[in-house]
Amino acid sequence: MVDTERGSSPDPGPPPHNGWRQEYWKKNLRLMIVLLSIWFVVSFVCGILFIEQLNTIEVFGFPLGLWFAQQGSIYTFIVLILVYTLRMDRLDDEYGVAERDEEGKRL
Repeated sequence: MVDTERGSSPDPGPPPHNGWRQEYWKKNLRLMIVLLSIWFVVSFVCGILFIEQLNTIEVFGFPLGLWFAQQGSIYTFIVLILVYTLRMDRLDDEYGVAERDEEGKRL
């Protein structure tokens, strides 16, 4: 029945089953948590907390702790972005939400 005072439509009932969306989002969150944890370990733990211990090791004449603090976290972040995009492409294909044009090529 239509509520004439507010002009609203009838109650549509329960929302449609969106279990696949919840599963998709859980997998996305799990991936993000794992990748951000790796970045945290490389940037904070290796670059700040264990810098003195890592500085005893030299790679190409530079202390390893300094390398982690200056460049390692940046390189790691770039690699993690690449991993995230590749994994999300697979996840999008798995759930049928990949963005493609009429020919089936990625946008």
